[in-house]
Amino acid sequence: MERVIVEREFDVPVDLGELVERAKRNALCYELRHVKHVRTVVSNDGRRMICEYDAPDAESVREANDLAGVPYVRVWTARRIE
Repeated sequence: MERVIVEREFDVPVDLGELVERAKRNALCYELRHVKHVRTVVSNDGRRMICEYDAPDAESVREANDLAGVPYVRVWTARRIE
């Protein structure tokens, strides 16, 4: 599994409740592609967000987000440095 980072930007502050509900309604999109949410961080102004996933590859995460209707700017694989 790869660590996959998703960058999101919003013109107006994100409605976190709506985004969470949209993701829940489309959970099957993520499950079928073996995409597991790890964590999300949101900027203080609510206009930027970084989501971290464990997934087979970045394309699986792109597909899951596209089908779930969750917008993103960039999707890329990463490694954790400790």
